[in-house]
Amino acid sequence: MNPSTSLTHPAVAHDDGPDAARRRILRNATGLMGAAGLVATAVPFVSSFEPSALARARGGPVQADVSTLAPAELRIVAWRGQPVWLMRRTEAMVRALQAPNSDLVDPRSLRSEQPDSCRNATRSIRPELFVAVGICTHLGCSPKLRLDDAALNNELHAPGGFLCPCHGSRFDLAGRVVKDVPAPTNLVIPDYHFTSATTLQIGESTE
Repeated sequence: MNPSTSLTHPAVAHDDGPDAARRRILRNATGLMGAAGLVATAVPFVSSFEPSALARARGGPVQADVSTLAPAELRIVAWRGQPVWLMRRTEAMVRALQAPNSDLVDPRSLRSEQPDSCRNATRSIRPELFVAVGICTHLGCSPKLRLDDAALNNELHAPGGFLCPCHGSRFDLAGRVVKDVPAPTNLVIPDYHFTSATTLQIGESTE
């Protein structure tokens, strides 16, 4: 006889009696009741959101009122977990942006991200109002507005700009990056459009 055929395996106990069947039925019923309870509690939670709050949670458009935005003031609103800058530029700032500047990497924003309506010198729908995602295109830091930095103003030929404190990238007041800094491209301009003379909607374009 082959020794391997003489090996015996321990018998596996199979409890197929009435008690085992009842236990299986009770386990299945309990699982179904638990799942139904989760659904029942989730529905009121979701329906309790206001439409605007639910849209924000999903990254939907947000509205911003710029009626009280003062000249040279920078305001920040949240959209999709990102800071979006709103800045009212002065006439002197707009004039400086419209003048040629050979120190910029991409002055016409040909390799940058913005809506077609913002593919211009001021990178905006209205020249005086700047809207941009306030995140450096290098490593995601947040640049700071500098209006009294003489060296930056001289480099940008403008009354102000943005300086990234982490690695020194510099941008003009249209979010255009200067040469020889770590940031490779201009700041991102999100989709937006005006819903009234003083209100704009960020995250949605009419294009």
